[in-house]
Amino acid sequence: MWVQCGLIDRDGGSGAAGCGLVRAVPHTGRVTDTDTRARAQTLLNDIAGRPVEFRAGQWEAISEIVERSGRALVVQRTGWGKSAVYLIATRLIRERGGGPTLIVSPLLALMRNQIEMAERAGVRAATVNSTNRDQWDEIADRAIGGDIDLLLISPERLNNQTFLETTFPSFVRHMGVLVVDEVHCISDWGHDFRPDYRRLSQVVKSLPSEVAVLGTTATANDRVVSDVAGQLGANLTIQRGTLERESLALQVLDLPRQTDRMSWLAQHVPDLPGSGIVYCLTISDAYRVGRWLKSRGIEVEVYTGATDPDVRLGIEDRLTAGDLDVVVATSALGMGYDNPHITFVIHFQSPGSPIAYYQQVGRAGRAVGHSVGVLMSGSEDTDIQDYFIESAFPSERLTDSVIGALREAPKKLTELEREVNLGRGRLTGLLKILEVEGAIIKDGSSWRRSELAWSYPSERVAAVTEERRREQQAMQQYTETSACLMRFLRIELDDVEADDCGRCANCLGRPVVPVDIDRDLSDAALEFMGRTSIVIEPRKRWPVGAKWGNLSQLGNEEGRALAYRGDPGAGTEAARAIRQGIGFPAPLVEQMASLVEKWEPDTPPTWVTAVPNAGETDRMSDFAARLAERLGLPFVPAVVRVGDRPSQSEMYNSAQQLANVRGAFEVHDPLPGPVLLFDDLVSSRWTVTAVGHLLRAAGVAAVLPIALLDASRGGV
Repeated sequence: MWVQCGLIDRDGGSGAAGCGLVRAVPHTGRVTDTDTRARAQTLLNDIAGRPVEFRAGQWEAISEIVERSGRALVVQRTGWGKSAVYLIATRLIRERGGGPTLIVSPLLALMRNQIEMAERAGVRAATVNSTNRDQWDEIADRAIGGDIDLLLISPERLNNQTFLETTFPSFVRHMGVLVVDEVHCISDWGHDFRPDYRRLSQVVKSLPSEVAVLGTTATANDRVVSDVAGQLGANLTIQRGTLERESLALQVLDLPRQTDRMSWLAQHVPDLPGSGIVYCLTISDAYRVGRWLKSRGIEVEVYTGATDPDVRLGIEDRLTAGDLDVVVATSALGMGYDNPHITFVIHFQSPGSPIAYYQQVGRAGRAVGHSVGVLMSGSEDTDIQDYFIESAFPSERLTDSVIGALREAPKKLTELEREVNLGRGRLTGLLKILEVEGAIIKDGSSWRRSELAWSYPSERVAAVTEERRREQQAMQQYTETSACLMRFLRIELDDVEADDCGRCANCLGRPVVPVDIDRDLSDAALEFMGRTSIVIEPRKRWPVGAKWGNLSQLGNEEGRALAYRGDPGAGTEAARAIRQGIGFPAPLVEQMASLVEKWEPDTPPTWVTAVPNAGETDRMSDFAARLAERLGLPFVPAVVRVGDRPSQSEMYNSAQQLANVRGAFEVHDPLPGPVLLFDDLVSSRWTVTAVGHLLRAAGVAAVLPIALLDASRGGV
């Protein structure tokens, strides 16, 4: 279904009708060449490897690009065949003597799949990305010489001066089609917003009228469609298909306790047919769940944003080949992974939006007769979602501090970190956004303020944040509704054809997967969490610009933490005591002592000390003294707090965190042997690093940090 949108001007403004909100109507343009359609049908059969028919809308999208050099936005579910549209269009245009296709694609995994599909379609394809710099000159020569039909780049290439000055101009000069894949990333309303995608609106404006533009995505509601339409230019034709997934049956399991969810997975995943994915919100949870399932004899791998790219590819290949029962993953395994045979997707925790959930659960059921999508609702979900929402946009005060710092003089990232209290990831993201919007300019490794007038977009930030909160609430409603689950998701994605699916647990009035929990397995999961201590990795160097002795020689040894914040048992008890400012209960002493006894470090501790807390009651030293007595070691209060500082939780990068703790402690009369250094929690690790350095400088042989909680964020 189609709608012709002429209400969007070249500057990205939109008419009052709100083009993205208009339902499509059948296209009634001129009749296209019958021979062209016949040739397109042959190419489709070649791609599929057998005679197949075009899905509703595929030929119309191809025709819009080939016959009209038009601009189209195609919003169709995963597996519909969006790649076939631009591959066939590329072949038809090239066979007519037209120019090559440029695809902007957000992930290397997507590029790999697109290259493979292009080869099957007889399309000569190449990619320019951060992993093949040594091939750029060769690819540029092939592009200029006409030996490439399709070039794939990431949006970040549009900010690479070398690429923009060499390969890009020659390619664009002869280009036939621009494809923006996963085009929802262009919208800051979208769940995968990528600032570099914003550069595409300027690229689109610069294109000759005869260059066709195609944007594709599987996940976009009306608001995202309208935002994207405003950036792809005038006379945009929008195609939106149904979001129904006929082979996917959905169910919700309300299991607040992590141990119950771990029990369910260990009990029931082996009985689920085929292979699947278990999604977690953080890296730390993904690795824990993966280790737990492996300990129960399940063939499993873990896939996160921290996984080496080559390892990721191997995991993808093994899952595609059916060599794995399950992959435990963060959202890093989402867009770009093309495996039509996934039979189940289980969420260990709830994503923050229906759009993100639909995109991830849509990995299942693409080419199988029956698949299941199970959402587990956990007690920690809201806290994790809150963190992602609250960290999405830096405050106006912090943004102004960056602008002000760059107005004074150009600065490198490490210099900005010493002036601006933002974590490196968030600061880098903010610099990227400010650069894309023209407020700052990057010169080499430094940034400087531009001459462009710019002010903080308060209304936009507030509106997007409000929408994120609404989406968060919608996911809560999804876990509680008694209505059709698929219909709920389709309505949230503005699918006006949404209807009851007849397959989900709510429609059937019975579970589609078992709901029972093996209590013995839950107890085993709790015991597993208690015995799998968390490593506190020692920091090896100070932040750039910080001069304070030789950390590589006078640093800590590897340490241990008892639990993650939010974990059942020890994690919950420790977090409650910290929150209320009360003494730590006796069972935590026993659990920490057990951890230390099982640890067996290379340099066994001979005494115990603590990082004293601020306030009248030093519960840190009290706990450390009780722990020392339990271990049969002396306790010495060798670390003394000498200054009041803000909480480390208010510091967001290494430079700020070290500056906040440096000078706040002194060491008096330590024992010379290896020491257990106790802190209630670790996050950045700069407190135990700085105090440990003081102890080493005072003559202590080795420092082994221990903590009740690891409060660091696990990432994705």
